[in-house]
Amino acid sequence: MRPFTLNYTSPKGLSDALTPYHFDPARQLNVLPDGRPAVSDPDLLLAVGTTTSTAGSATHFDD
Repeated sequence: MRPFTLNYTSPKGLSDALTPYHFDPARQLNVLPDGRPAVSDPDLLLAVGTTTSTAGSATHFDD
């Protein structure tokens, strides 16, 4: 039996959104294609709001 609240808290599928950064496991942070940390780009932060990594804790921010 699935609890009622999980119908609203669980994602239905993968998002079509693409992020301009990726997680670098060696450095343990999100990086831009040119290798800079994603948190160093103010325009990116204004556009996406945060660069929360899905690797590890969902509440851990790269900054």
